[in-house]
Amino acid sequence: MTALLRTLAVLAFVLMAAGTDASAQDYPTKQVRMIVPFGAGGPADVFARVLAQHLQETFKQNFVVENRPGAGAIIGTEAVAKAAPDGYTLLVMSNTHTTNESLIPNRPYQLMRDFVPVSPINESDVMMVVNPGLGVKNLKEFIALAKSKPGQLNYASSGPGTPYHMAAELFKTMSGTDIVHVPHKTSGDMRTSVLGGHVQMMFDAITVLAPNVRGGKVVALGTSGKTRSSVMPDVPTIAEAGVPGYQSTIWLGVMAPAKTPQPIIGTLNAAIRKIMARPEIKDAWDRQGATPMTMTPPEFEKHLRADIDKWAKVVKRAGLAPAK
Repeated sequence: MTALLRTLAVLAFVLMAAGTDASAQDYPTKQVRMIVPFGAGGPADVFARVLAQHLQETFKQNFVVENRPGAGAIIGTEAVAKAAPDGYTLLVMSNTHTTNESLIPNRPYQLMRDFVPVSPINESDVMMVVNPGLGVKNLKEFIALAKSKPGQLNYASSGPGTPYHMAAELFKTMSGTDIVHVPHKTSGDMRTSVLGGHVQMMFDAITVLAPNVRGGKVVALGTSGKTRSSVMPDVPTIAEAGVPGYQSTIWLGVMAPAKTPQPIIGTLNAAIRKIMARPEIKDAWDRQGATPMTMTPPEFEKHLRADIDKWAKVVKRAGLAPAK
């Protein structure tokens, strides 16, 4: 390479780097889409809209939530994987995604290859409930009934790989019960089945279930966290009610397409961490049973990889056949 060509190559690299830095410093200069690959009204949708509102106030640009549910979150996730890596299309994801890495091997993307971690959002416990017609009043009674009728009781979920599905599978393996999975398209369909008595049991969001528990429409058997929920403090944890060591939560986070410039990732992470630290956010979400999560991108990446490993072991232990 001649001296002139070398000089031109170096100059081109410098200009390209400068352009990237400039775009990151100005980010965002237009509307940002936040794709939620789940249905409207669920935890991911609700909390994504709160985050979008605060990001909009922070950056003085529109952050628009777009629901693209279907195929166990694959449809919306694939759309983000194929989007330009410029920070203007983001994925609102959950532990459904980390579960799908082992449960659904034939996905059109790989989470840790096609996306880059931005930040977690929050974490919340779920609650195990049964239809009153089942005639059980606590977790030990339910376990005894399930063991006396292996394969005869059913549980509902909002689809394979969702936190509700995996919470139940973890419960089955830890309690030694055989309960049949009845997947539904949405969490709303799941609730309708259990409230109507068509399916006996489910795990669902505590805040959604609380009015139904108080109204006697379902019986609460336990919550899934390490400690009792502030929303339903009279309901014991599953661990204290009969399955020692049990814990399963729903957590949410934000990822971006791979190759999104690191300065943009850093800008988004810093903004989200500041939002999560606001007292009004903590207080509001505490009333909904959710706890804000704050991590740097490398810390969030470590969290993602650990969760992928955790649920891969559950999938294997539960004998769940990977979806084709």
